Amino acid sequence: MTDQSDKPKLGTRPPLGLKRTVETGKVKQSFSHGRSNTVVVEVKKRRILAKPGEAPVAAPEPKVEAAAQAPAPAPKPAAPAPRPAAAPQRRAPVDDIATRKELQEKLLREADEARMTSLGDARRREDRAKVAQSEDEKRRAEDNRKVEDDAVRAAAEEVSRPTEAPADDAAPAAPANERDEERRFTRPAAAPAHAPKRPEPARPGRGREDHRKSGKLTVSRATAGEDDSRTRSLAALRRSREKEKRAHQQSGPAAKQFRDVVVPDTITVQELANRMAERGNDLIKSLFKMGMPITLSETIDQDTAELLVTEFGHNIKRVSESDIDIDSSDDVDAAETLKTRPPVVTIMGHVDHGKTSLLDAIRGAAVVSGEAGGITQHIGAYQVMLKDKSKITFLDTPGHEAFTEMRQRGANVTDIVILVVAADDGLKPQTIEAINHTKAAGVPMIVAINKIDKHEANAQKVREELLQHEIIVEAMGGEVQDVEVSAKEKINLDGLLEAIALQAEILELKANPDRAAEATVIEAKLDKGRGPLATVLVQRGTLRVGDVIVVGAASGKVRAMTDDHGKQVKEAGPSYPVEVLGLGAVPSAGDPFTVVENEGRAREVALYRQGLIDKKRTTSAPVNLENLFASKSSQTIEFPIVVRGDVQGSVEAIVSAVNRISTDEIKVRVLASGVGAITEGDVTLAAANGAPIIGFNVRPNAKAREATNRTKVEFRYYDVIYHLTDWVRQAMAGELGPEIIETIVGRAEVKDVFPAGKRDKAAGLLVLEGVIRKGLHARLTRDDVIISKTTISSLRRFKDDVAEVRAGMECGVLLADTNDIKAGDNLEVFETEERARTL
Repeated sequence: MTDQSDKPKLGTRPPLGLKRTVETGKVKQSFSHGRSNTVVVEVKKRRILAKPGEAPVAAPEPKVEAAAQAPAPAPKPAAPAPRPAAAPQRRAPVDDIATRKELQEKLLREADEARMTSLGDARRREDRAKVAQSEDEKRRAEDNRKVEDDAVRAAAEEVSRPTEAPADDAAPAAPANERDEERRFTRPAAAPAHAPKRPEPARPGRGREDHRKSGKLTVSRATAGEDDSRTRSLAALRRSREKEKRAHQQSGPAAKQFRDVVVPDTITVQELANRMAERGNDLIKSLFKMGMPITLSETIDQDTAELLVTEFGHNIKRVSESDIDIDSSDDVDAAETLKTRPPVVTIMGHVDHGKTSLLDAIRGAAVVSGEAGGITQHIGAYQVMLKDKSKITFLDTPGHEAFTEMRQRGANVTDIVILVVAADDGLKPQTIEAINHTKAAGVPMIVAINKIDKHEANAQKVREELLQHEIIVEAMGGEVQDVEVSAKEKINLDGLLEAIALQAEILELKANPDRAAEATVIEAKLDKGRGPLATVLVQRGTLRVGDVIVVGAASGKVRAMTDDHGKQVKEAGPSYPVEVLGLGAVPSAGDPFTVVENEGRAREVALYRQGLIDKKRTTSAPVNLENLFASKSSQTIEFPIVVRGDVQGSVEAIVSAVNRISTDEIKVRVLASGVGAITEGDVTLAAANGAPIIGFNVRPNAKAREATNRTKVEFRYYDVIYHLTDWVRQAMAGELGPEIIETIVGRAEVKDVFPAGKRDKAAGLLVLEGVIRKGLHARLTRDDVIISKTTISSLRRFKDDVAEVRAGMECGVLLADTNDIKAGDNLEVFETEERARTL
C-alpha cells in the first residue's frame, strides 16, 4: 500500500506493486409503482505501459459494465498528456470516490435516455408499417375491383361479338387464361389493354418482373407465413357491388310503419317503446313535455299510454285483465235458433207452510219424510213430466230465516215463483222476505193458498194481507193468479199446474240448445267417494259428458251426470237440473257454470277468478278516524268456531246466522268453514285456538278422531239449524259470564266523624233518600269523586244496633276497609244482583 503524503520520505522507498484497475460501486435505481433495484457498477481502467524515455500515453475513458446492460456512451477525446518535467500529482481517495459516483450516475442517465430513444424509434417504425400495410390493402382492393370490371366488360363483349372461324378462336385463349390467373391471385399479373393502368412507385432493388410476381402464392411463402392476407372471392365482391347499387337506387328514407299497439291497464315505458318500435328516449322526451319526469322502468296508466301512442301516429288497442274472464252478457242468440224450453218454477214461503209437501204431492214422492226436523234445509231441483208430456222444473227453497241467500238464488234463476201461504197462518216474516226477493228479481208470481182443508183456514184473510205488500190477486181485480190447494189431501193440484202452464205460455220461454252450455250452480257438496259435486240448472245450450267446464274459481271436466232420480244421463238441455261429477274443487252456490273450448282456457279463467277472491279477502278496509279509535279502544271478546257442513248452501247459511248473533261485547269468529267431513286439519286449527267444531250433517274421519283423542277438542253435531244457533247463543253468553246489576237503595250525607276504637272512625250520617241497611255495599264520594268502595259493617241509631235507617233520620255507621272519611262526604248504598246473559 502506498503512502498517502505527497512528500516522499528520505531513505525509504515505496513498495513495489500494481495499481488497481477495477473499482466497484453500487447504484440504486428507482422505478414506477414504488419498485427499486440495486445495480453493481464496475469501472475498468486500461493499463498502458510506456517505453523508457517515451512520454506516457493518456489512458482512455473507463469502461462501465452494469447489471442493467445499458448501452455504453460514445468515448470522449483523450486529455492532453502531462508535462514530463513535473511529477504527476496524486488525488485524494475521497475525490476519486466522488468522481466515480458522478460518473456512474451520468452513465446510468445516458443509458436510460438511449433506451427511451430506441423505444420511440421502434414505435414510429410500427406506425409506419401499419400505414403502409393499410395503403397496400386499399391498392390491392382497387386492383381487384378493376380486374372484376374488366372481366365483366370482356364477357359482355364476347357475348355481343359475332361467331368467327375456328382458326381464330385460339388467338384470344391466352388473354382469357391470363384473366383467370389475374382473378385467382391477390395481385393481378397484367391488366387488359383497354383498362387504364395505375402508376406504381418504383421500388429500389426490384425490377418490373419482381413486381409482377410479387402477388403470387408460392410454397416457400405459404410455409414461411409471408403475405398470407387474401382478398374476397369474385362472388362476394359482386354481391357487395349489387348491395351498393341497391342502396343508391333507394330514394329517400323508408316509410314509417304504423302499428296496432296493445296496451294493458298499466305498462312500463320501455315495454311500450318496444311495442311501438320507437326509441325509448323519444318517449321520455314526450313525457317530459307532458310534465311527467319518469324513467324507462317506471309504469304509466292506460290513458297516458294512449296519448303517447296517438302522438307517434300508431293505433291503440286497449286490453284489461278482466278480458280473461268469460262475459256472456253480450252473447245473444239469434231468434231463429231459439226453441221452446220448460219453465223453471221456484216454490217459496214461510217455514212449515207446506212447500215441500206441495211439491211431493205434484211429483208423487215423499221428500219431506226424510228431512230432519220436518223442515227443508237444502235447495232441491226436480223435473216433473205432466200428463200431456210437457215438463216443469221445480226448485224447492228452505223457509227458515237463516236461508235468505238460498231463497235469493232461487228467485234469480227462476221464471215463475209460487208463493205458498198457509190459509190458517197468514203472512209471516219469511213470506214477506220471499215477496221482496220476487220483486227484486222481476219475475211473475203465483199465490198458492195451502192447507184449505183445515177448519180454521181463511183464504180471504190471506188475500187481504197480501194487499199490504202491493200484491193484488185476480179474485180482487188484480193480475196475480191465486190458487187454493191442499197438499195433504191433494186438492186442486191440476189447477195449480194449469196456472203454471198459462203463465209459461204468456212468457214464451225459449233457449238455444245447439251451443256451448251455460248453467248456474244451485247447490254444491263434497262426497266422500265421488269428490266435489255440483247441482246445476242449465239455462241455455246442451251440457254433455266430456265437456271442459269452469265453475267460479274451479275448473274440471264433466265425468258423469245424474238427474233428480239418480239415473245417469249423457246430455242435459235447457231448464234441465243435473248433478255434475268431475270438478276440481267445491264451487260456491250461485257461481256461473260455463263450457269452454279447452282445459288451458278453463285453468286460465279459474286462476283469474281465484286471484280476485284472494285479493278481496286480503284487502283491508280503508282506515278512518272512527274505526281507528274504535279498534284501539274496543274490548270485544271473540268466540272462535270451525264450521263443517254437508252442502255449500248450508255452510253459507250457518256462517251468516252465527254472525248475526254477534253483539258489541262478543262476536263470532269463524276460523274455517267448508263442505265435507271434519278433517285432521280442522282439529289442529280448533285446538290451536281453543275453538269448538260444529258439524252440520257431517262426522269426523278416522284421522280426525285420532287427533281428537290427543287434543280434546269439543265437537257439536247438528241436523237442524235452529238447534245450532241456540247452542252458539248460549255458549257466547257463557263466555261473557253472568250480568251484574246494581240497584241503588239509599243515599246519606256525612255530618261528622267520630273515633271508634284505636284506629277506626265512625261517620255520623243524615239519610237523604231511601234506606241504609247493614251489610250492603256502599260507595263513599267526595265532590262527586269516588273515594272508596266498601260495605257497612256496623249501623247504630243512638247507642242501639239497628238493621236499617230510613230517610230523614240520623245514624252512625262503621265502614269496612276505609278510614278516609270527612265531613261533607256522601255515602251511596246499593245492592248487586247476578243475571244470566242472554243474546
